[in-house]
Amino acid sequence: MRVSAKSDYALRALVEMAARSEGKAVSADELGRLQEIPRQFLQAILADLRRAGIVLSQRGQSGGWRLARPATDVSVADVIRAVDGPLVSVYGLRPEAVEYNDSAEVLQHVWIAARRSLRAVFEQVSIQALADRDLPPEVVAATEDEDAWQPH
Repeated sequence: MRVSAKSDYALRALVEMAARSEGKAVSADELGRLQEIPRQFLQAILADLRRAGIVLSQRGQSGGWRLARPATDVSVADVIRAVDGPLVSVYGLRPEAVEYNDSAEVLQHVWIAARRSLRAVFEQVSIQALADRDLPPEVVAATEDEDAWQPH
């Protein structure tokens, strides 16, 4: 899987929002400055997140952006789907919709298994867990193996 800059920036912006006390709004300019996210790119990301019901924009003197629901209720998977679409796609199709001939049909099972593995991590890690730097034990355990850190 390739994590897009859009997903990475979206997650970083949401971690900044979650770190705010009492859900206080933060301006897009401040989010961009704190996380070094280009302004126009961030605006497009925030629009995607708003359409997905993850953030709200607030006008006025104390305006800006804030989470639309508790950070504990927003997963990494929710964010990736909001800005990039399905976790796994093949030629823009969901794995279950891809059709192969008999000799390559087994590939569909690989794509489905890959999606399941990604869900196992992305759906259990919340924005609050990221903001608190408190990952689920299963995720921490997956990073403790030296081989996990090695490029292959």
